[in-house]
Amino acid sequence: MIAIRDHQKNNTVMEASSENGTNMSAIFIIRGDWNKQSNALKINYPHLTNEDVNYEVGKESELFNRLESKLGKNRNEVIGILKSTQERVF
Repeated sequence: MIAIRDHQKNNTVMEASSENGTNMSAIFIIRGDWNKQSNALKINYPHLTNEDVNYEVGKESELFNRLESKLGKNRNEVIGILKSTQERVF
């Protein structure tokens, strides 16, 4: 997982990789306020906790792993959910 923070635009680019480290070509960009997006996720998926959606720079894989586990989805499905949530929030 690679995260690059653009402080001027308040974006974080996350490049997801598979469990064996190969690139899956799935890129997700957190645009805007992650707190708003994580709150929207918790509304749509009430079983998610603050800990589940906690995002720390450098620990993107942990965030994806938690969401995959709690939602019962694979990495690409989680990215799709995040993108959909992001579109609704902004």
